Amino acid sequence: MKKQIDDERGTFLLNIGNHLHKRRIQLGLSQEDLAYKAHIDRSYISGIERGKRNISIYTLKKITDSLNMNIIDVFEKGKTR
Repeated sequence: MKKQIDDERGTFLLNIGNHLHKRRIQLGLSQEDLAYKAHIDRSYISGIERGKRNISIYTLKKITDSLNMNIIDVFEKGKTR
């Protein structure tokens, strides 16, 4: 049961990270550029994009605002890299 939960969690976080990565690339931003705009450490952006960070809603808002996207868009299915 724990393995299934860990797998679901990992997949969920990776999907969010992939979506943010795709949008960042579309805008021609580096991780450093995004980190600066969102007031977040660059290494934290990297961890988010790799699905290694379980970020807060507020941090997600700061990132989506910096990427000119609606926070809801991050959760749409089938919109990953």
